[in-house]
Amino acid sequence: MTVLRGRLGLETARVPHADRHGLIWLERGNLYVQDGTLRFLAAESPALSAGDYAIPFQMVSFVLLGPGGTVSHDALRLIALHGTGLAAVGEAGVRCYTAPPLGPDNTRLARFQAQAWANPEERMRIARRLYAWRLGEEAPETDLNTLRGVEGSRMRTAYRRLAARCGLRWYARRYDRSEPEAADDPNRAINHAATAMEAAAAIAVAATGTIPQLGFIHEDPGQSFVLDIADLYRTKVTVPVAFQAAAEAQRDAHVVLERRVRQLMGMTLRRQEVIPDMIDKIKELFDNSSRNVESTPVDGEEAVALRW
Repeated sequence: MTVLRGRLGLETARVPHADRHGLIWLERGNLYVQDGTLRFLAAESPALSAGDYAIPFQMVSFVLLGPGGTVSHDALRLIALHGTGLAAVGEAGVRCYTAPPLGPDNTRLARFQAQAWANPEERMRIARRLYAWRLGEEAPETDLNTLRGVEGSRMRTAYRRLAARCGLRWYARRYDRSEPEAADDPNRAINHAATAMEAAAAIAVAATGTIPQLGFIHEDPGQSFVLDIADLYRTKVTVPVAFQAAAEAQRDAHVVLERRVRQLMGMTLRRQEVIPDMIDKIKELFDNSSRNVESTPVDGEEAVALRW
């Protein structure tokens, strides 16, 4: 291996991300390098049998390292050298602890995002497209505050319908940042599920190299664009999972609400491939060749069905 060091540019050759697969999930093991090969020494887990695996890191865009995972300095150096991203995440992506922006080959999506954000007409077009995905129909050509009002009315209806399906009493959405645990079970469950969904969105934003601070519906938070993406799945995933967990907790006193929400969110994120879908939506959002708002129903009867 040392004989070829530096020859023909092999040490720094990169496979374009367009030719790579998306994500690889690893947990409960050690990510290390042996003879120039990235390897993962895994303990037994629900996701992976125990063993020592060679990781084709040059053919994936992002490595997601879950609980119980450790990584060597040499592994960090190797994946950075080849432009592969690494994120430390919660189980099944329900938390995102750190994600250095190593993934993208270029700044194309970030530049399109910045240009759209800086142009009032383009900024509104992107906001309307996000609302079209959320509402399942083309958003009206109106100001942002009116769109927020329309979406708020739809969400109140969705909350009531989903709560009724799960046999829960629903009064209203209440959230006090200073006392997040003071709410009732359904509201606390939504808080926990929303945190998990924001983590998934943070992974998708990091993987695409887009800018978290430049949101189109959310404006003030430092993770505004992350929140824009997370909210696309509120009625399809976040609230159904939250209410399912709250219903289980009310039926069984042994169920720990936050833990159950995280478990169900992790299962749903993986089974429905939410993070890859987020990545595709971000790319579509800034596709400079399209100017038509296309709606993708996410709030219909099919969307709110619980899928386990």
